[in-house]
Amino acid sequence: MTRALIADDEPHLAQYLRDQLLALWPGLEIVHVARNGVDAAARIAELEPDLAFLDIQMPGLTGLEVAQGIEGATRVVFVTAFDAFALQAFEHAALDYVLKPVGTERLARTVARLRAATAPAVAPDAALAQALQQLMAAPAQPRLRYILAGQGERTRHLDVADVRFFQADDKYTVVASVHGEYLIRTTITDLVAQLDPQQFWQVHRSTIINLAWLEGTRRDDASRLFLRVRGHAGELPVSRAFVHLFKAM
Repeated sequence: MTRALIADDEPHLAQYLRDQLLALWPGLEIVHVARNGVDAAARIAELEPDLAFLDIQMPGLTGLEVAQGIEGATRVVFVTAFDAFALQAFEHAALDYVLKPVGTERLARTVARLRAATAPAVAPDAALAQALQQLMAAPAQPRLRYILAGQGERTRHLDVADVRFFQADDKYTVVASVHGEYLIRTTITDLVAQLDPQQFWQVHRSTIINLAWLEGTRRDDASRLFLRVRGHAGELPVSRAFVHLFKAM
C-alpha cells in the first residue's frame, strides 16, 4: 500500500485534499496531516512515507525547505497557489505540483502519474535547486541589521550581531540572542534572504547560525556534524546539504 503525508496549515484545505486523494486512490494510506513545515519535516523523517503533498507557504518551514531537507525516498508533490509564471519553474525542473484551489481533474492526472511511477523518489537536487532559485529570487535588498522580537508581552529591538542562531519552531522562529530567547514570525527562508551571507550560514533546514558565535564542531560515530555555539549549552546539527560549508574548518 502506498503511504502519503499531507502538509497544509489550513485545516479545511488539508481535509479537502485528503478526501479527494482517498476518493481518487482507494488504496492510498494517509499516515499524517501536518499543520506546519516543522511538523511535516519531522514526520517525513520518522514515517518515511512514499509521497508527501507539501503546501508551499507554511509557518516554521516552507514546503520548499521541507523538500530540500528530505534524505529518504519520499516523492514530493507541491501544492501551490503560485501564478503561471512561477509554475514554469516546476515544469522546467520536472517537479510534481498541484495548483490551488485544488481541482479534481488536475488532481486525478497527478494521481495517475504517481501511480504509474515505477520508482518514487525525491526530485533530483539540481532540479530542486533550480526551482528554488527561480521561485525565491527577489531584487537585492539591504542586509538585515535589527529585528523586532517578542518575549512574552514585551517586544525588543535586537541587533542581529547579538543573535547566536535562529531556529524554526512550529509557527515561529526562535531568536537565540545574548539577551535571551525571543520569537518572530519571519521564516528561515526570509531570514536567509535578508541576512549577510558572510556572517550568517544556514546549516539545517530549520537553523541559521551567526559565525561570530561559532565555538567548534564535533562529529559523532556516524560522521554526523554538530556545532558548538558560545553561550549555548546544547549542540546544533548540520544537515548533509550544508556539511560542505565546514570542510575548510
